[in-house]
Amino acid sequence: MSVGMERGSSKHSPRVDDQMSSEVSGLVQGPGTGGSRVDEFRVPEPAGEDQPEATTAPAGELRTGSPQGMSSTDVEARSRLGRFIAMAALPGDRDTLVANARENEAPADVVAALESLPEGTRYQTVSEVWAALGHKNETTRW
Repeated sequence: MSVGMERGSSKHSPRVDDQMSSEVSGLVQGPGTGGSRVDEFRVPEPAGEDQPEATTAPAGELRTGSPQGMSSTDVEARSRLGRFIAMAALPGDRDTLVANARENEAPADVVAALESLPEGTRYQTVSEVWAALGHKNETTRW
């Protein structure tokens, strides 16, 4: 075996091998070796030239992101209902929805509400169930 073969089956010259080795060790060792980009994701991108700077939205009904026609309370209550109705239960009738809500350990008030739905109607979405229970969904602009 010659001296040049001791490096294994590398196709690079010893000088290139050493350079590549130091590059890899910097990646493997992580922060503290200089040039690390690990924390870069924590810095927000600057706003574009014609864009406002990002700010924290104030609390309150004004900036909740509620769809038009619904309050944030409505949105939360509909989301709560949806947590106990699996997508597999839709489309489904009253009995299917009640059984599914019980399987998902829905609280008594949710089960009681579903039990009040008219018999024989199939619901395609949680929003349809919500409306059938007498609540408002988003108002759609045409």
